[in-house]
Amino acid sequence: MRFEVEAPKDLQVDECNCSICSKSGFLHLIVPQSKFTLLQGQDALTTYRFNTGVAQHTFCRICGVKPFYIPRSNPDGYDVNVRCLDTPPNSMEVLPFDGVNWEENVHKVAHKSLDN
Repeated sequence: MRFEVEAPKDLQVDECNCSICSKSGFLHLIVPQSKFTLLQGQDALTTYRFNTGVAQHTFCRICGVKPFYIPRSNPDGYDVNVRCLDTPPNSMEVLPFDGVNWEENVHKVAHKSLDN
């Protein structure tokens, strides 16, 4: 699978403390749909939905890696796992996100999928 994402070379990413993110080590870079392109591998993807069914957790059927997904907080964007980027950013500031208390904190990331 190959994808590209348009993002600054210096990133601010979110580290969520919910059970699914903390156990998988997902570092969140949320971008508008216009800044994400799936280049190849659509046929290797499978999607898992739970709870509200809004978030579309995308996994590779072959290796099990979750490189990106469409988040419930930003259904108009993509959430890319920075750890899956081939080219690391110049710098990265990791911000804590309280996903355990998601309902009270979702407003802190809702703006990230807006196309500027």
